[in-house]
Amino acid sequence: MAAAAQEAEEGYKNFRNLSAEWAWKFTILRATVLRWRGMNEEVLKLMDSQPEPPQSGDLAVQIQRLEGVAYGSLLNFPEAERKLAKAERLCAVADSPACEEVIRARAVLAMGKGGYADAEKLFRRVLAAARSRGNEFQEANTLVDLSWCADRRTHFDEALDWANDARRISTKRGFADVAQIALGNMGWAYYKLGDPEKAEGMFIEAGDQAGKLNDFTSQSGWLATSGYVYLDAGELDAAKQSFQHSFDLAQETKNPEDIIDALSALAFLSEQASKLDDAKRYADEALARARGDKDNNAKEDANRDDVVYPLLVQGRLAARLHDAVNAEFKFREVEHAKGTPVFLKWEAERALARLYENENKVESANREYQTALSTFEGARSELEREDSRVRFVANASRIYDDYIHFLIAQGKINQALQVAEYSRGRTLTEGLGFLQRGSSFKLDPVNAQEIASRAGGTLLFYWLGEGQSYLWAITPLKIALFTLPPATEIKARVERYRKAIIDQHESQATANDDGVALYRILVEPAKDLLPKNPPPKESKQKDSAQKDATKARKVFIIPDGSLNSLNFETLLVPEPRPETQPGSQPEAQPHYWIEDVTLSSASSLRMLQAFHASHSQGAGNLLLFGDAVSPSEDFPHLPEAAIEMRSIEKHFPPAQEQVFSGDQANPPAYLASKPERFSYVHFVAHGTASRLSPLDSAIVLSKAGATQAGAEEDSFKLYARDIIQHPLHAELVTISTCRSAGARAYSGEGLVGLSWAFVRAGAHNVIGALWDVSDASTPQLMDELYAELKKGETPDAALRHAKLTLLRSSASFRKPFYWAPFQIYTGS
Repeated sequence: MAAAAQEAEEGYKNFRNLSAEWAWKFTILRATVLRWRGMNEEVLKLMDSQPEPPQSGDLAVQIQRLEGVAYGSLLNFPEAERKLAKAERLCAVADSPACEEVIRARAVLAMGKGGYADAEKLFRRVLAAARSRGNEFQEANTLVDLSWCADRRTHFDEALDWANDARRISTKRGFADVAQIALGNMGWAYYKLGDPEKAEGMFIEAGDQAGKLNDFTSQSGWLATSGYVYLDAGELDAAKQSFQHSFDLAQETKNPEDIIDALSALAFLSEQASKLDDAKRYADEALARARGDKDNNAKEDANRDDVVYPLLVQGRLAARLHDAVNAEFKFREVEHAKGTPVFLKWEAERALARLYENENKVESANREYQTALSTFEGARSELEREDSRVRFVANASRIYDDYIHFLIAQGKINQALQVAEYSRGRTLTEGLGFLQRGSSFKLDPVNAQEIASRAGGTLLFYWLGEGQSYLWAITPLKIALFTLPPATEIKARVERYRKAIIDQHESQATANDDGVALYRILVEPAKDLLPKNPPPKESKQKDSAQKDATKARKVFIIPDGSLNSLNFETLLVPEPRPETQPGSQPEAQPHYWIEDVTLSSASSLRMLQAFHASHSQGAGNLLLFGDAVSPSEDFPHLPEAAIEMRSIEKHFPPAQEQVFSGDQANPPAYLASKPERFSYVHFVAHGTASRLSPLDSAIVLSKAGATQAGAEEDSFKLYARDIIQHPLHAELVTISTCRSAGARAYSGEGLVGLSWAFVRAGAHNVIGALWDVSDASTPQLMDELYAELKKGETPDAALRHAKLTLLRSSASFRKPFYWAPFQIYTGS
């Protein structure tokens, strides 16, 4: 932009005296640069400074279009209408290349006035014309417009697709400014889909690129959006820095939309930081600018999208000052305004619910919480892609948290459990057909005690909340609720304990302290409701580990938040280990909880309801993949892979197993093997866990067509998104790869990665790894696992036996690093 501005200025100086036509050609170029930089007042000043403009022809169309767009961005909609109408009259009598840009300008004006559906139709006309003429710049620019329009209509899947297409073309053709806008739009779509972590990096990169290109209006926008990510995370200093920088740039360009957005952002920040006077000042100024003053003829057409942000802040301020009448009025105004984005609508409804709750209007609060969740469900129902729905649930986490806390305060413990359950494993259970996707919040209650009875154990259902957390302990006879510390306190201990297990050089004393503390926080409150093991009997035929495997009672964990990355088996019970033989002396040291119980994890009560404890004990056939040809230095050959495969193969007759190894172990071979035919599926390979795109997690196999030239670069990856497309009926899928359980927990869905994908495909049980597994100890563990399965043990009991074998073996393998990464997940 800086280079373009300089070229245009030099051209104007050198050629303006040739003719009025040449003067206007370079003036239009100068104005176009200013427009791209968001300096709309400067555009109009420049136009006014020139001699009489041409009254017909292509230049006249361009002038009227540029002025119309500038007036629209300055929220002077009547003048924008007048200019564009004149441009359209000129286009009716003359064929000008600029007429397509007039249609686009009309669409942009419709966007400013909240007419998103009309704008989309116009943008599509421009896109079709650009493609028919092979104008890739116009195509990329209009794709960005369509992503903007889809975002305003809260069609975030669609917005992401449009922006991605725009960025692909722009990157290929070198349209740098269009590329950065497309990247930022992608970030906004991810942010509103509930994935701020992925969005943050895109906002930062887009902002940096915009700054280098001197596109200050885009830079201001991406700084503001980055600030919202920091604000959501509670990083107030970082948010303030981003918002203030955004405001400074907006003032420099004098772009009213950017100024209003920055003021609204500063108002939200100040309210959250309890600086109520500042919040009021920013919100009042933003609202006044958005609505215009009495002398502004654009007042009635002011952008309602700009209006509702400061209105919401004003409502929150009134609520904090106990001005209930004014707060309710503001929240209702946001809820019913034409231009309110759906995410602000449900925030206003949530705020209303909290207002009524504080006023002890119980019925009204209950109704508003359900209204907010219905608004959210309506938005979620419009998402088509499964990975988008996985992310999106995070947007409602605070509504659920507030509503559950409200219900518990009212003594409605079981109803609170039903609401918490409604948020769990939604995408998973919908995909498997256990729950219908609806457009409103409507509880479909499950009988938790009956599920506990059928599962044959105690269910521990966790909810980690901002203010406090909860544990429901569910047995066939009783449901009990226990209050736990806030999510942040639990998360800190979980992360420290997990690090101590993985990094074996950490202080054992510190690890023990956290292991005991987590047991006391998470399990001990429900101790009296846990199943009791019968006393062991004398036996010379079985060792203690094998007897424990058959005696231990079942506990099913339904985790939340950071608990998804915690293997509860590693928690340290601050009591002596149970006697293994009558008359023997118990050990004085704390013992791992795995020695008391058989643990499984489930995403929801519905998944446990659909789960059958045993499908094909002992019998069945095997599909085995592993010992792949290393595709790159990033994935070196696993020296023990062949040993692990042989240790598994020996437990099945040759006629009942299909083994793919070496270059035959490639993704197309799995997809073509009809995996639904097999009772057991096992992978011995490297794995990748994608934190930002969980369905891009993959099992690393051999390259497809590895012996042929031209194999695709990533043809060695069996992606999670491909796994879910091939239905399974397997009793057990074992993914003996690193971090196969996933690298990131999503609100409601838990860890999403390879294990999630195989459960989604229909596997009855899935064993995945929470961290990198040891190539040395895993063959022994898997040998023990399949030996127990062959004897008729259920997968959960067989896995427990295998782990206890390592725990009670050599000094090295007894550490939880070796046996604890593997966790079993119950499927359908």
